[in-house]
Amino acid sequence: MKLDEWLSHRLDKTKVSGLYRQLRTMNTAPRPEMVMDGQKQIVFSSNNYLGLANDKRLVYAAETILHEFGVGSSGSRLTTGHTEWHQKLEEKIAGFKQTEAALLFSSGYLANVGVLSSLPGKGDVIFSDQLNHASIIDGCRLSKADTIIYNHVDMDDLEEKLKETKPYQRRFIVTDGVFSMDGTIAPLDKIMSLAKRYHSLVIVDDAHATGVLGENGRGTSEYFSVFPDVVIGTLSKAIGAEGGFVSGSKILIDFLLNHARTFIFQTSIPPSICAASYAALEIIEHSKEKRQLLLSKVKQTKSSLEEMGYVVKGDDTPIIPVIIGDTHKAVIFAKRLQQEGIYAPAIRPPTVAVGESRIRLTVTTDHSSKEIDHLLNSFHFIGKELNIIK
Repeated sequence: MKLDEWLSHRLDKTKVSGLYRQLRTMNTAPRPEMVMDGQKQIVFSSNNYLGLANDKRLVYAAETILHEFGVGSSGSRLTTGHTEWHQKLEEKIAGFKQTEAALLFSSGYLANVGVLSSLPGKGDVIFSDQLNHASIIDGCRLSKADTIIYNHVDMDDLEEKLKETKPYQRRFIVTDGVFSMDGTIAPLDKIMSLAKRYHSLVIVDDAHATGVLGENGRGTSEYFSVFPDVVIGTLSKAIGAEGGFVSGSKILIDFLLNHARTFIFQTSIPPSICAASYAALEIIEHSKEKRQLLLSKVKQTKSSLEEMGYVVKGDDTPIIPVIIGDTHKAVIFAKRLQQEGIYAPAIRPPTVAVGESRIRLTVTTDHSSKEIDHLLNSFHFIGKELNIIK
């Protein structure tokens, strides 16, 4: 069988199962209303939680450094890709996260894979939450350590599994801070307590919590007033730019610089992106109002959907998963939303479990009351139209 014939056959199965995906082209800068494939849509699926991706202050910061340093970084950090702006940003992140040091990666995905493939070794064990991000799962697979999955945010199950693993040299507990598909917050205070009791190290991926949770937006660590051993994050969500980072002790950062393959062999992010990210962190540090406004919009949206009769998952985070259940019905729901000028794609297996297909909404600071009202009205009549709510 020829390659294209074989792949075409596999794609046909994907289409029949309702899991076929296609790209949508954005024709404007990131903001609540965008032109997608030539049509205006109100976007309720963006991770641009604080509206910083199109903020003029970030654009100006990037543009200024772009003229000084050029477009690309030209190499990995250990060759020609390390500039003063990489160093400045790492120092800024360390101060923001209240750790001794930080290390930039080219994406949050690479940061997770780099940490988990280099820290835990043979004879060690990783305890990973059932709903951890794909980058954590891939990092665990690349590690020489064993991996044990515990039920989602189930501390009783985690403790039971910790009790059963005394022969291992070292134990690592790894969790998302905020889970990207369910919007739940990991009980980091309880995880830290169990880690202390069972002599484990804690790794938290704070991608969706950085800039959003905590009094100063520092993430789940600040939200629970705890200090995990390793904090991983991204610059591509609330911070509005691109890239990832790890923050922790100076020894940890020095180790990763020398052992994390996704750092050593990856071209570094451009200095202009570092400058934009630096500007974003300055804004986040001095703007509690943005977070307060965001969370008030989240609560309003969630409560309204629940009153309609929808099953809505998650805690008080910008991620609002509305469970549809059936894969095909979720796809139809998303298409109906697009007809109403709303972009919020269906999330289907394998991203979520079978029977858990959903519309994953994200609310941002920049969404107006009118736009949120339009979203809620659309959910009301589409839900009735498809017999999802009464």
